[in-house]
Amino acid sequence: MRIVSDLAKARVGMVKAVSPELNALPRKSQWENAEEIQVELRRAILKNELPAGMILNQVHLAKRLGVSRTPLREAMRMLQREGLIEGESYKRLRVSSLSLRGLEDLYAMRILLEGLAIRLSVPHLSESELKEIKKCLGEMERYAAEEDYLGWERPHRQFHFGLVRHIGERQLREIVELSEHAERYRHAYTTETPRAWSKGIKEHRYILDACIKRDPSLAAERLARHYSSVVLGLLGVLAPDHDPTAVRTAMKMVSLPTAERAF
Repeated sequence: MRIVSDLAKARVGMVKAVSPELNALPRKSQWENAEEIQVELRRAILKNELPAGMILNQVHLAKRLGVSRTPLREAMRMLQREGLIEGESYKRLRVSSLSLRGLEDLYAMRILLEGLAIRLSVPHLSESELKEIKKCLGEMERYAAEEDYLGWERPHRQFHFGLVRHIGERQLREIVELSEHAERYRHAYTTETPRAWSKGIKEHRYILDACIKRDPSLAAERLARHYSSVVLGLLGVLAPDHDPTAVRTAMKMVSLPTAERAF
């Protein structure tokens, strides 16, 4: 599997940059500021257009984007602070590796934060909002049947946003950022692990059913189980003997002993 190869290369930190990958970046005659450059590079990293472990040659990047080195260096600093690029010097920076620790930490955080968010939101979801979520699920099912990840991702994001729409702005910002950072792992799980498409649709349907029943605790537990499926699915391929302690602990904190367990 490609994800296995990517992770193996990332561990030794040696995925070489090639020009076709840089071609995914736009070339503009004028950029507003370093933040605009950072946004574009961030998008390319999260969408796997600049793959994990890829060496980021600043000379080549500046030439491709049509920018000077100064705003590019500032954009790279912002990406480094966010954890999307890594390295000891600005001359040898690379796209951050996909790692088992990163996978586990990210999804443990999502389970805890979104588990709280869905508990707070479910009691306030209107009938029209539930219909919107159901419509997103229908679109997801259509794209899943075709195994069309690019088409599937849009209604998938809308589905999860709909589940937590009745929370504070700061909490929502954190959820969106974690979801974006999960994109590289989500893509690998969905497209490269056995039965991920059918299992994912089933789990999303269970989450929606709990929301329709107006059961916040059950919705939170089912959401947590869905996220743990991503972690366990990838570990089953990459490291079957690894025990994801952080994810299991987060699951216990979200799940109630008396809650219904339907899958």
